Amino acid sequence: MNSKKIFFSAWRPSWANEIVINILRIATGMVMLSSHGWPKYMNYTVLFIAFPDPLGIGSTLSLMLTIFAEVFCSLLLIFGLFTRLAIIPLIITMIVAISLIHSGDAFQQKELAFVYLFIYVMLLFTGPGKFSLDRYFSNKNKSLQDTEHPNNGIWK
Repeated sequence: MNSKKIFFSAWRPSWANEIVINILRIATGMVMLSSHGWPKYMNYTVLFIAFPDPLGIGSTLSLMLTIFAEVFCSLLLIFGLFTRLAIIPLIITMIVAISLIHSGDAFQQKELAFVYLFIYVMLLFTGPGKFSLDRYFSNKNKSLQDTEHPNNGIWK
């Protein structure tokens, strides 16, 4: 295979797409969890007093919802479990960060939230990838459905 075909071809094997999606899902979840969610969780007693309240629901509830998204939903994202559902709170959190928390800030302050938002939206459309618990349980349920029907193959 020549170098032109390797570097300038739009075609790639499907396994490469699956690997990239899984790496992106796991890495993004781990970085969000370790850099944003876990520090908020560990400093909850200090943060809940003065945490921003952009939606007018109170600092404590705002912090709890943020921790839910950045810790719990990031863990679901890492394992690829309920991935599309888990991404929704993360997308909302990034939109709030961009449009309300950092609304008056320069773009450099919003840049990381934009990057997370674009990754989450991409994963919402692509799904969790082949190496995820969503895929495992989906295939397991599919094989159970195939074996449970007495008229296997006739009524499909």
